[in-house]
Amino acid sequence: MAGFFVYFGATNHHIPMRRIFLIVTSVLILFLCFAAWRLLGPATAFSNPQYTLYIHTGMSYDQVLELLEKDTVVKSPFFFDRVAGWMDYRQNVKAGKYEIRKGQGLLSIIRMLHNGKQTPVRFTVAKVRTREGLASMVGRKLECDSAAFFQFTENNDSLAAFGVDSNTWLTLLFPNTYTYFWNTTPSAVLKKMYAYSKEWWTSQRVQQAQAKGLTPVQAYILASIVEEETNAQADKGKIASVYLNRMAKGMKLGADPTVKFAMRDFELKRIYDKYLKTASPYNTYLHTGLPPGPICTPSPQTLTAVLEAPQTDYLYFAAKPDLSGYSNFAATFKEHLQYANEYRRALDEQIAIRDSLQKKK
Repeated sequence: MAGFFVYFGATNHHIPMRRIFLIVTSVLILFLCFAAWRLLGPATAFSNPQYTLYIHTGMSYDQVLELLEKDTVVKSPFFFDRVAGWMDYRQNVKAGKYEIRKGQGLLSIIRMLHNGKQTPVRFTVAKVRTREGLASMVGRKLECDSAAFFQFTENNDSLAAFGVDSNTWLTLLFPNTYTYFWNTTPSAVLKKMYAYSKEWWTSQRVQQAQAKGLTPVQAYILASIVEEETNAQADKGKIASVYLNRMAKGMKLGADPTVKFAMRDFELKRIYDKYLKTASPYNTYLHTGLPPGPICTPSPQTLTAVLEAPQTDYLYFAAKPDLSGYSNFAATFKEHLQYANEYRRALDEQIAIRDSLQKKK
């Protein structure tokens, strides 16, 4: 009997231990599953497909956490904070633009921020007329505001490394899609533009410019005038030859687009005599030679037309009276005056017809 009771007691002793072990193991497994779900499962709290997190230069970890809480980015800021400490992110905050996807895991989010894996900013430039205009575009796309960017481009000491000054730095810009990080500095913005410009200006193109008596910067400035003169590609080389011939003779360029630029009125359809007196170094009716900087960013096709401008004796051109956008070219002022008068009469007729139709409405 004694042996029986000893055996029964031993049996009662072992069953609870096994149960405790199973319970502890189950709890541990549940905890690990919960932790894994917290780390790897959906951690975002917003409803949109993505949230763009902008971490400004100099922001502290506490400011980042505050921003995540304010915008309700993650489900548990507390758990984010714990994991951020474990992954050493608190001391490794990196400025930039970060795209957080809906349903992204906490571990993935913090790893992205810790490693500074930013979402690049695509900066597409088609045509820009003024330095202020480009500064405004940069300010809308990147962290540095337009004022800071413009101030950098007004500093000739800063621009010396790129071989330009405050008037000519826009000659570095070619219509293109540039890719930057959001927190790129003004200097780095110009550095990439400069690299693309150097790539475009091959030794052959530099020689073509020299054959026309121009530096690459001067060729770009002339191309900017041609760009504003016409959209007719077939006429661009001939228009460039007109200005090259005027420069060779010491004549003023007398380019209407430079008057528009001087007045900062790019919608002008007609240049009256009173406009020709606008005081500005860009007004080529007042000053001999090219203006101090470009009046827009020309297309590569226009710049190529300048480099390949034909040899002509043209000194004048006027829009054709059929209003097709093409021009009549002349070597003498008498012939030019005839063409110009024909165009003015056609333009006056068009304006009269338009005004008449508007009155009938």
